[in-house]
Amino acid sequence: MVTDFAALEAGATAQLDRMRRLADDIAAIRGEHTTDDGTVTAVVDAAGRLLDLRLAEGISRMSPAEFDGAVVAAAAAAAQRALAVRGGLVEDFNNQVNNRRQGEQ
Repeated sequence: MVTDFAALEAGATAQLDRMRRLADDIAAIRGEHTTDDGTVTAVVDAAGRLLDLRLAEGISRMSPAEFDGAVVAAAAAAAQRALAVRGGLVEDFNNQVNNRRQGEQ
């Protein structure tokens, strides 16, 4: 019986470690995108929150509408990249958990 408890504890600890690694990996995600003309670069986190916005001198030649569009496009593309990476990490985590469960049956 002690062995069963030890195995249960080891399994729970391993699962907790996997969850912590997933959380750390997600926290480290940064999605970045620069517009084709190089004027706007957006950096976002795994939740799509804007972390950094870098603007090149070329923005001075843009109309307000062009500038708005470039910022939105760069941020959206950066968010799409970050969210894709996050989705991949979550999918891998779920596959590991499900494969482990199937192996236990």
